[in-house]
Amino acid sequence: MTIEFAVSVIAVACVALVGFLIAALIAVRRAAIQTRVLLEQLSADLPSLLGEVRVMVANVNTLAVQVRDGVEHASVLLHAMGDVGETVQEVHGMVRGQGESVVSRLMALVSGVKAAAAVVRDRFRRERGAAEEGGDGHGGL
Repeated sequence: MTIEFAVSVIAVACVALVGFLIAALIAVRRAAIQTRVLLEQLSADLPSLLGEVRVMVANVNTLAVQVRDGVEHASVLLHAMGDVGETVQEVHGMVRGQGESVVSRLMALVSGVKAAAAVVRDRFRRERGAAEEGGDGHGGL
């Protein structure tokens, strides 16, 4: 009875093992089918997704270039505004501290222009007078 019992136990174990293997193979087959369906969906959707990603990357690159240009222009504008501010401060200091010297320089310039105009007027009168008296009209210039 021991051999028959041992063979029965081995037979039951083999049936249980075969039943377990069949269940495992069925689960693997289902997983393989689901994987195949997923891969088919990815194969169908992936080209359009890649196209959209390419368009998005191109848009981001264009936007980055525009932002860089805008920052450069803003930097130039801010530097120019800083220069204007410095100039305003210099003019303010000049007007506040050196206003009198500017006025005196301006008056000296006006006096110089008046003197130069008087010299040119006198020379012009002399040349015209010499031309009227019968000179050559060049008046010694």
